[in-house]
Amino acid sequence: MFWPITLLGALIGWLIASIPGALLGALLGQGLDRRLGLTSWTRLRERMSGAEPSLQGDELLFFLLGRLAKSSGRISEAHIQAARSEMQRRQLAPAAQRAAIDAFYRGKSSGDGLRDPLQRLRGHRDEAKAVLQACWRMARAQGQIDAREHELVMLWGKWMGWDAAAIAALDPRGGRRQGAPSNLGGAYEQALRLLGVRADSDPQAIKRAYRRLLSKHHPDKQAGAGANAAQVREATERTRELHSAYNLVRERRGFR
Repeated sequence: MFWPITLLGALIGWLIASIPGALLGALLGQGLDRRLGLTSWTRLRERMSGAEPSLQGDELLFFLLGRLAKSSGRISEAHIQAARSEMQRRQLAPAAQRAAIDAFYRGKSSGDGLRDPLQRLRGHRDEAKAVLQACWRMARAQGQIDAREHELVMLWGKWMGWDAAAIAALDPRGGRRQGAPSNLGGAYEQALRLLGVRADSDPQAIKRAYRRLLSKHHPDKQAGAGANAAQVREATERTRELHSAYNLVRERRGFR
């Protein structure tokens, strides 16, 4: 918390170069800082440059949980309850709970910038273990885990320096008998096939393929071409699948 001059307030005040302006800027900036989640000059520079904010601790964990909850298409009440349970498990104070909720909802709309903060957990085995266990719990919030959720947890664990067997062992309900997906290793390959690209395709070719398919199948375009309601619904589902596939390939390959 900044007092009495906040980040944006200080900037506004400096720009207009007057005492009344600085005070007005402080009042305006205080509200904007809270709205944008600005807690330091570093965070302000990241927002202005378009960079992904530095994630760590509980903020990183709940960002991951939000990403997992959204990965299957929509966030359910089971996902919300799982996030609440993690807050209780970690005994978060009210302010920390608010920060966790913000991180969760940021995570559901973005999956960029996760490799670096997760790689920083290499060597912090206990912290990485707690993160992976929480991710497995979120992935199983609705009962049966799907291939997309499994793929994400395995990828994140790999970035943290864990091998596949060790990551899978942290799933308390792991194994096919507990409803693990039958195509655990195939989500990435399916995504490549859906996009019509190869594992060795360069990032620009993958982006072009994704954009071409997205333009072809977009429901608005289908509706404008006279498609009926069923065809528009099908196009909407196809668009969702393309988006999910592209995000998976992008995360696996490590490009933005």
